[in-house]
Amino acid sequence: MSRHFVSHSSQPLRCLSITGSIHRWRLISAFVQLVTCICLCTVAQGEESLEKAIRHVVHQSHFKHAHWGALFVDRKSGEVIFEHAPQKLFAPASTTKLYSVACALDALGADFRFRTPVVRHGEVHEHVLTGDLILVASGDLSFGGRTTADGKIAFVDSDHTYSNGNADGGLTAPDPLGGLNDLAKQVAAAGIRHVHGDVLIDDRMFDQAESSGSGPTHVSPISINDNVIDLLIEPTEVGHPAKLTSRPVTAGIHIESKVMTVEHGKPLSTTIRDLGHGRISVTGQIPHGHKPLVRVYEVHDAVAHARTLFIESLHRAGVAVDAPTASNGTSHPLPTSAEVKTMPQVAVHVSPPFSESAKLILKVSHNLQASTLPLLVAHRHSERTLSAGLKRQHDFLKRIGVDVDTISFGGGAGGARGDFVTPQATVQLLQAMATRPDFPVYLHALPRLGVDGTLAKNIPHDSPVRDKVQAKTGTLYSDNTMNGTTFMTSKALAGYMTTAKGRHLTFAIFVNNAHIRDGITTKTFGDDLGKICEIVFQHE
Repeated sequence: MSRHFVSHSSQPLRCLSITGSIHRWRLISAFVQLVTCICLCTVAQGEESLEKAIRHVVHQSHFKHAHWGALFVDRKSGEVIFEHAPQKLFAPASTTKLYSVACALDALGADFRFRTPVVRHGEVHEHVLTGDLILVASGDLSFGGRTTADGKIAFVDSDHTYSNGNADGGLTAPDPLGGLNDLAKQVAAAGIRHVHGDVLIDDRMFDQAESSGSGPTHVSPISINDNVIDLLIEPTEVGHPAKLTSRPVTAGIHIESKVMTVEHGKPLSTTIRDLGHGRISVTGQIPHGHKPLVRVYEVHDAVAHARTLFIESLHRAGVAVDAPTASNGTSHPLPTSAEVKTMPQVAVHVSPPFSESAKLILKVSHNLQASTLPLLVAHRHSERTLSAGLKRQHDFLKRIGVDVDTISFGGGAGGARGDFVTPQATVQLLQAMATRPDFPVYLHALPRLGVDGTLAKNIPHDSPVRDKVQAKTGTLYSDNTMNGTTFMTSKALAGYMTTAKGRHLTFAIFVNNAHIRDGITTKTFGDDLGKICEIVFQHE
């Protein structure tokens, strides 16, 4: 708990006699002691009421089996406002992204832009390239698929990559093929109208890895629309097939839909099956009057998928390609990386600044992109592996004053088995970031409580703490198969707060290991964390 000290000073009294002076000083001394006692008691009562209010939240029955820890400190002075088990280890879930984004900001810089070139392997004569076009993947996280007209990266509060687990997922307005279409137009503008050869994707930037969170699983240097096909399902008339549209539309994917429209009030259910050879089956039912539903299908071969989409973009730009759209493994072999670097560039796609990617990752808790960050950091240091990137993250955290010996990370997104942090280390990170020149970027990238991202719905709209907290959420759960329920491994919240009295606080709260049943959901715990923030906001 915080400790407030009251000090007093007074000017010497002009005394008429030594006896009178002593008497007055005794009275003043007694008065000062009385006032000091009253003030300290008042502070103690304030502290007790803050702790009592917080414990009222965590003493609810659904916390019975849980472990929790918290730390609130004054951002400027470092004074502890409230703490509970600040040095204990907790599974951080997606608050891990606070660490991975901070490291990437340091390694890449907020103004860093991905540059994805297309080079030619061959000569051009009369608009005909006799040879291959090679798209050199740069690790661009969104690759033009979310870029708005003003150069920002678009997001919705519930990202499409998580749509298979809820009915709230939404789609952004930009064309998911924006980057590929841009490159294709540049190729045509460079005078190439016919590729008498192949189209290749060079994905050798870093070693392949798996995402450490839900959503798309395959981390690749090439990512088009997060390497998923969006399936938008809309009800029609009862008893009739639902309307299904997909994006991006490609000849490489064939969708068979057997989703029916059923009466209002009946349950929603959908199943997506991979039938092989680019064929997808979507079955189920959607109630009449239900809002449009987003589901996603993850492509299994990011390189082959990108190649097909790029050839289709070239066709739309007026560039003929002799090679078949679906390669089926028949593409020409790639030249060496050294050879590719010397080839003439015919196009390049430039991304928005990395600050926009940081905002997308933190606002919507984008697991695939967060999982890519350690690999981008490794590449920045001419390395290729996840372990190399995490070692660089270790060095960064140690340099800025985080006690790295107290924490553990196995990935960049928050779902790895080895992810454990303490409230203290998390606050150390946040405190350190608040002193850096790129802090405005970091702060602006965080969800705003009650306003946007993953914090949009955690408190009532009229809550006094609305938009006074900018913080990263974390949620990790799995099936309790034996009991037919769900088990919550972690619910977390960490970031920054401005209190009712104008104090700027840094905080971290973790709740681990709780049963999700009997009407209790992960949102219940998320609301509880929001309530704790509201309590601290009002007390401070």
